[in-house]
Amino acid sequence: MKQLDRRVCVAPMMDWTTPACRYFLRGFSPQVLLYTEMINARAILRGDRARLLDYDPEEHPLALQLGGNEPAELAQAARAGFEHGYDEINLNCGCPSDRVSSGAFGACLMLEPQRVAACVAAMVAAVRVPVTVKMRVGVIAGRGTAARDAVAGFTDDDAGALTGFIEGVHQAGAAAIIIHARKAVLGGLSPQENREVPPLRYDIARAMKERFPGLPVVLNGGLRDVAAVREALSWCDGVMLGREAYHRPWLLAQLHAALFAAPGEAAPSRMALLERMALYAERALARGGRLPQITRHMLGLYSGLPGAREYRRLLSEGSRAPGAGADLLRQAAMV
Repeated sequence: MKQLDRRVCVAPMMDWTTPACRYFLRGFSPQVLLYTEMINARAILRGDRARLLDYDPEEHPLALQLGGNEPAELAQAARAGFEHGYDEINLNCGCPSDRVSSGAFGACLMLEPQRVAACVAAMVAAVRVPVTVKMRVGVIAGRGTAARDAVAGFTDDDAGALTGFIEGVHQAGAAAIIIHARKAVLGGLSPQENREVPPLRYDIARAMKERFPGLPVVLNGGLRDVAAVREALSWCDGVMLGREAYHRPWLLAQLHAALFAAPGEAAPSRMALLERMALYAERALARGGRLPQITRHMLGLYSGLPGAREYRRLLSEGSRAPGAGADLLRQAAMV
């Protein structure tokens, strides 16, 4: 079975990690492991499979994240992803949004460890690539004072539930787990609040790595710079970056230089990255794509640098202008 380097991953993010976004981020490092946004397994089986699973070959290494709760459906969707060439299949057990929970998958699945184990076992049996699970350190359902108190603490019962959940997916054949080191609050917080309000508990993720030393653990949540990533990699097997990588993608180039680069290897220039995306845009537009679907993912390229505001304005406004094309990206390189 293929062995993947999980030291740096970019998180699956709904409406964000589209093919255009992933292609853009790949330009910063050939080694970083990219994830699709979550795709409902049932949609793959009953919908436009080719469109849902589409990607550019340059996106590899690339993992497909699935949402679902039925072992047979997830196995079929996983096989479709495997046959489409994905390098890993991931099961979402961490998203707390009402939209996802209403479908009885995402973070609420952590309350059904036996079902999750059955799902993982079915997926493992269906593919010849790694199957992984993205999860939280715990799940709370409810609102008010009780929920606020519960999200801040971590009891023996919490520890037992988390250990049992991980034990189940480990025995079912999961090749790795990705731990978002916060609890998820179902029904009481928005998705954004669930990324910010529950305190980060790296200590819990580290305890799980010690409890399951043979199971690769990837840490997710709150990692913002090379130093923080290096510290985490001193005890875990990899890190996953979400919005930090999206809004400040140059961090991926910095991590590539720190962890993967050969001696003397130069970082890509921003001008080269824009030319790469201009060529991508030419191909996409020829297939009927729209320029704003590409440029909206590129606004962070000059984050923190002089001219960043003008760059963002040019892409945001210029991409919507009548007749706008790939040359807008070449023009942006001169800002």
